Amino acid sequence: MALMWNRTVDWDNGDWRQMAACRTTEPELFFPVGSTGLAVDQIEAAKKVCGNCEALSPCLDFALATNQESGVWGGTSEDERRKLRKQWLAARRRAS
Repeated sequence: MALMWNRTVDWDNGDWRQMAACRTTEPELFFPVGSTGLAVDQIEAAKKVCGNCEALSPCLDFALATNQESGVWGGTSEDERRKLRKQWLAARRRAS
């Protein structure tokens, strides 16, 4: 029996990754170790890159849809995304 995955979010629609501002930035910036001390500065620096990005919204959609637990995605930290994902999942359940 083949497993089927029915994706309900079309987060891969379009070439948002090609527009992403982070493509020209060191990837390590977006994956700080921890959430205190120097990591706070690193998170803020990553968010500044995101702030000027044309792909901000689809990047966040991707992170929420695929449950990206690490790093900065769509201008959000890991903690911020955990809260958003709960809200996002609840909204999707209400819409179904």
